[in-house]
Amino acid sequence: MQRIGDIARRPDRNARTQMTEASDNRLSISRRERVAHDSNAAQGATMAEKWVGDLGSDIGSARWFRSLGLLIALIIVTFAFWPDFSALHAAAPSRLTQEERDEYRSQMITPLALGADSGRRMGPSRLVVPLANAPERPIVELTATLGKDDSLAAMLRRAGVSGTDASRVEELIGNALPLEDLAGGTSFDIRLGRRANPSQPRPLENLTFRARLDLELAVAREGGPLALERRAIRVDDTPLRITGTVGSGLYRAARAAGAPAKSVQQYLKALGDALDINREVGAGDTFDMVIEYKRAETGEVEVGDVLYAGLDRRGSPRAQLLRWGKDGRFYDANGQGELREGLIRPVNGAVGSGFGMRRHPILKIRRPHNGLDFRARSGQPIFAVTDGTVIMAGRNGGFGNFVKLSHGGGLATGYAHMSRIAVNRGQRVKRGQVIGYVGSTGLSTGPHLHYEMYRNGRVINPASVDFVVRQQLSAAELRQFRSQLVELKKVKPGAALEPLVPASAQTAEPEREADRLSNAPA
Repeated sequence: MQRIGDIARRPDRNARTQMTEASDNRLSISRRERVAHDSNAAQGATMAEKWVGDLGSDIGSARWFRSLGLLIALIIVTFAFWPDFSALHAAAPSRLTQEERDEYRSQMITPLALGADSGRRMGPSRLVVPLANAPERPIVELTATLGKDDSLAAMLRRAGVSGTDASRVEELIGNALPLEDLAGGTSFDIRLGRRANPSQPRPLENLTFRARLDLELAVAREGGPLALERRAIRVDDTPLRITGTVGSGLYRAARAAGAPAKSVQQYLKALGDALDINREVGAGDTFDMVIEYKRAETGEVEVGDVLYAGLDRRGSPRAQLLRWGKDGRFYDANGQGELREGLIRPVNGAVGSGFGMRRHPILKIRRPHNGLDFRARSGQPIFAVTDGTVIMAGRNGGFGNFVKLSHGGGLATGYAHMSRIAVNRGQRVKRGQVIGYVGSTGLSTGPHLHYEMYRNGRVINPASVDFVVRQQLSAAELRQFRSQLVELKKVKPGAALEPLVPASAQTAEPEREADRLSNAPA
């Protein structure tokens, strides 16, 4: 058993011996490589020390001169390979020929003032023949816009219509409607035909424009002279009714409901004359407005004035206002007009002398001053402070040129020292109407207006009067007024926005039930 173990251990000793020898061989090789590397490094260091040195030390030695020579050689090599940065001289450009110029012009945008000619349109080939004069378009179609305070004939001539055709068009359209009714910004679709020679203007073939929402006019030449054609356009005039609930603000609520800004402003103004919007309108109230609204079958729309302004609170009407009369004022459901200040300032100027006792500037004595003196320049207009009737117009002693108005209810006003009177006795005047002009006639020291007010024939202080006007409709007008109010409140909200039924469908005769059954397939 012991021999067997000895025999088993012998191969292990041999293996260890071989591994030791291999390791010694590798160490020997590594030492030799390291010695060789150190030898090469030493040789490289010796070469560097031989040619590269510090020029600040060992001056005059052989090593110093070698380093200096190496530096000079490197400088020479650097300058020898230095690039040339001087400018490159190009050849002088040659003049373009006409053909080349045309080719370049085809890539440019030429102004209309130069004829908008952009050079050659086609590539050169044997099929292309140069023309002395390019052929004109047989028909020219354009759109011209009428400017503010512009004449129709002048606009047409600027568009290229001949003077004869422009005058004829103006005459034809003037027979159909007043030319002053043509609003600035109106567009005209114009078609001009072929002219006989280039020196003549093109003849007018057709002109079309929208004269009104319900009318289109056309001037056409059908193988003869120009003739006018009227084209009626169907218009739906169902008023636009908009209702909604007030939230954080009445204006925002109305705009959010789809009301135009101009209509909302008119609504607020009408409502503000009847109640205090800031205090009497709150969240949860219901606003109601009816607006004049017209739609043409071609799609155009015209929005007019507010016809009705209403406000409800918890289901009960708070305000019901209807626009009535030529002046367009609002009246409530009882036919009473809006409350408004009845007096305006008679002239644009400051008060120079008040009502009461004073020393007269000319007579030099103390006497009552029975009115107000307004400073103003000579010739300034004088206005009626409210509606009234002229009961005096002419010379009146120290008042000079004098006008007196009666306003009803025992109230009257007087205007003195006018330079010129603009009304006659018995004439009805409106609030703000010019009745004369500032002057210095009569007992006066200079141009000014002496303004007086009378109640039942007695002079009173104009500054002490709080004059308020409220009109009341007559019995006959009140019946018509209430009938109109009922009709407007019957309008369905949003009915004006429903699709228009074509005219052909409206005029078609409805099919009878018997005919429908007889035409039905078996």
